[in-house]
Amino acid sequence: MQQLINKANTLLEALPYIQRFAGATFVVKYGGSFMDSPDETVRSGVASDLVFLEAVEINPVVVHGGGKRINKALESEGFETKFVNGLRYTDSATVKVVDRVLSSEINGEIVEMINSFGGVAKGFAGTDIFSCKQHSPESEDYGFVGEVISVHTTPLEDCISKGITPVISPTAKDSDGQIYNCNADIAAAQTAIALAAKRLVFMSDVPGLLRNPEDVDSLIPHLDIKEVDQLKQSGIIAKGMIPKVDSAVSAINAGVDKVSFVDGRINHAVLLEIFTDKGVGTEIVK
Repeated sequence: MQQLINKANTLLEALPYIQRFAGATFVVKYGGSFMDSPDETVRSGVASDLVFLEAVEINPVVVHGGGKRINKALESEGFETKFVNGLRYTDSATVKVVDRVLSSEINGEIVEMINSFGGVAKGFAGTDIFSCKQHSPESEDYGFVGEVISVHTTPLEDCISKGITPVISPTAKDSDGQIYNCNADIAAAQTAIALAAKRLVFMSDVPGLLRNPEDVDSLIPHLDIKEVDQLKQSGIIAKGMIPKVDSAVSAINAGVDKVSFVDGRINHAVLLEIFTDKGVGTEIVK
């Protein structure tokens, strides 16, 4: 009987959040090595969470990554993987592989998984949603890496109005029609801004923002954006975490209420972060 009572208490803890967020749009960046986990429970947990959001009248929008799969595809075709300041260098040959893996393979798999749990999802190639310019700060050469500058929201808003979850790959086209590989974190943040989303959730294969990358107990549960510069200077925010945090700050400054970093390897991490009092990752606020 106590086990049943505990279940009821869990539902009651979630109730005020369900009431508060009904009708809101949440953008979820779905990425990390857990996407390719051999454990079906890990891979499908995110999909079931998204279906739960649909069921309680929250509007999820998914922007997915696929770095591990891209690495494997490039390796199998004899291409070298190279990163510049945390972003994947992409030339004219590898951008075709990246686009195929993201838009033709991974995107459809995520849509199919959401639908298999009773949800309703629709896939979009990022090239149909995102416009970009070439990413080239600090005089570095990133190749065909794009910086999302606008989001074609009409098809996404149409999905939301019909209770359909859009699933978008992080590719884009520039004004000349050239395809670019875009950082999924940045694409997700721009999507959240364009849709006036209430929450933005970044899923990856780390517990959140850590003061010491080697110590999972050094998790920073709460971070105000005014602390970000100091954490960058001290090296706590570094490498691949830089575009994530910068994207979070941009989203919050544009009106998103809260950005969360959660560990996708934790089953139902999205639900635990959104519908419990403590959460499970790092929340960034203003």
